Amino acid sequence: MKRTFIKLFIATFAIVIVASCSHRLVGTWQVTKYEISSPGEQGTSLSNIGTITFTGKGNGEKNLNYIVLGIQREDNVPFQWIWTDGKYVTIDSKDSDFSKTWIIMENKSKSQKWKSTDGSNVIQTLELTKE
Repeated sequence: MKRTFIKLFIATFAIVIVASCSHRLVGTWQVTKYEISSPGEQGTSLSNIGTITFTGKGNGEKNLNYIVLGIQREDNVPFQWIWTDGKYVTIDSKDSDFSKTWIIMENKSKSQKWKSTDGSNVIQTLELTKE
């Protein structure tokens, strides 16, 4: 009886440790808002453009579909990601508007808000909600 209890305790403890080591970003996130703006100009705001899935192995998959300035965009390209110091997320993905380093503005377990630029005056904002 005592051995069974010890084995059960060890198995439960191992499951809790493995689950707690999982990164907060791992999982599927709904892109609830995607904004593109420039100082002094009216920006574009899009809602619910698709999902981004992050795996624990540092890769992921985008399933995004949206229209910007009359141009249809589809982004279903796999990517690599890196979380740096709890302040930045870098997405590396071929031919993607989302392939860049994002500044983490809000970091909650069920919601994220990130900002980035395109190297000029264009600011991009992503708001994500965990599914």
